[in-house]
Amino acid sequence: MRLLYNALVRTLDSSRPIASALLIDRGEIVAVGGEELLEARAEKQDLGGRVVLPGLTDAHIHLHHYSLGLQKIDCETDTLEECLRRVAERVQSAKPGEWIFGHGWNQNAWNNFSPRRKEEREGEFTSQRKKESSPPSPLRGANSWPSAADLDAVAPNNPVYLTAKSLHAAWANSAALRAAGIAASTPNPQNGEIQRDERGQPTGILLESAMELVGNIVPQPGILALADAIQKAQSALWRMGLTGVHDFDRRACFMALQLLHARGGLKLRVVKNIPVEDLDHAAALGLRSGFGDDWLRIGSVKAFMDGALGPRTAAMFQPYLGEPGNRGILNMDGEQLFEYARAAANVGLSMTVHAIGDRANHEVLDAYEQLRRYERDQGLSPLRHRIEHVQVLHADDAPRLAALDVIASMQPIHATSDMPMADKYWGDRSSLAYAWRTQLDHGAKLAFGSDAPVESPNPFWGLHAAVTRRRADGSPAPEGWYPEQKLTMEEALHGFTTGAAYAAGLEHRLGRLAEGCLADLIVLEQDPFTVEADELLTMQSSATMVGGEWVWEA
Repeated sequence: MRLLYNALVRTLDSSRPIASALLIDRGEIVAVGGEELLEARAEKQDLGGRVVLPGLTDAHIHLHHYSLGLQKIDCETDTLEECLRRVAERVQSAKPGEWIFGHGWNQNAWNNFSPRRKEEREGEFTSQRKKESSPPSPLRGANSWPSAADLDAVAPNNPVYLTAKSLHAAWANSAALRAAGIAASTPNPQNGEIQRDERGQPTGILLESAMELVGNIVPQPGILALADAIQKAQSALWRMGLTGVHDFDRRACFMALQLLHARGGLKLRVVKNIPVEDLDHAAALGLRSGFGDDWLRIGSVKAFMDGALGPRTAAMFQPYLGEPGNRGILNMDGEQLFEYARAAANVGLSMTVHAIGDRANHEVLDAYEQLRRYERDQGLSPLRHRIEHVQVLHADDAPRLAALDVIASMQPIHATSDMPMADKYWGDRSSLAYAWRTQLDHGAKLAFGSDAPVESPNPFWGLHAAVTRRRADGSPAPEGWYPEQKLTMEEALHGFTTGAAYAAGLEHRLGRLAEGCLADLIVLEQDPFTVEADELLTMQSSATMVGGEWVWEA
């Protein structure tokens, strides 16, 4: 047994919120208390008055993409020129013909397009998208997108494929387009768009499902290499204070996690969600939500209802400001989603659906309303269904998550990252964007994450966003952006602990420091409940324990 004592233990357990000692045996907490536990026969560790919290969980991460992304070019820059410089630097060490990968560019953040470049782009591009929901329209923010020619100038002999910060757009050079067979005659795939210039030639920008035209042909690491990358990434996550994640990547990631678990290297609690295209396979195998063990278990079936704000593909009721023909891309309607959800419910699989725009969220809620009736009529146990992101809602839909007992799986850091885009393209609709307080007040359960590698998985940055709704530089104002949506520290912390545990069906094992819970915890030098909010931005774990084992120590 191990005794941790002389600590400020914030248990997040309502029956005993504060303690000073924890007794741990075989990976579980067997007692929570104070000086009376010092009599226990155990290995004793004095924590010197430090703060102890339950281990934090990122309830929405792309573990495959995040782990491999640590090896890619960091394209999250303030300027186009800096992004291109980093690509050129990588090219110098690459062999001719070798693929160059990067992630994180955001054309909305680039502010240095020269007058010449801007004039070149003014009126240059037109959208070829043909959606029944909206007629063809001028390309979204035409002068803000980069082109294949930009990459060709720095990488003439290497195919280059750079995913956008949102993961809903990609930027490829001419060599990559040729490798994928993308030409003027290539049709847009369903729910995707090959951006084209006024002559109909591909520009190098691929939106939504069009990304797969290149993404599916690039060299992929084997399962062993992916398992190694995930194992290495664990250290970065432990240092940030994370002891668990809910993963939203696909089959290769699941196989790598199983391999890592089998060889004893998995030291994160992972809830693995299943892509909706694999629903029939999962049902045929008899998989259910919750199948697995304390380390790796099945979560929900993941579907996509729409795109994202960055490329303006999130499905909206009304057009984006300044783009009268653009209401985004709706991948399916509520009836189609219900058919998937019914099939999943019949075999005990819960649903989780990516929905960002107000129309997308409305369609998901309509489907979930049908699903709840179906569960009752068929005598099925009501499952823990989720919506991922819930980024903007119509006012009429704001109470519906709570009414339908649907988990709001949200990412606080999205608000501070996206607020300039939300103001620019959604305008007043942003009053119900990233609306954590609204959801909490209506009674919805919140589970918080990061959507890494879209954003950093650092949960303390997420906590800062949740309690301040400000960026690190203090913008947009001391009171924050739509400050009525701010949370208290305790409310925000529950999103990364008890809320995430509830979403996983593990509320009796995780998220709290209480008798019978798994011994997953972090040690901090400062108390997040009492420090100035901006100090959260530099906070990290001094020591991280998973299953009673110290896996990280500063």
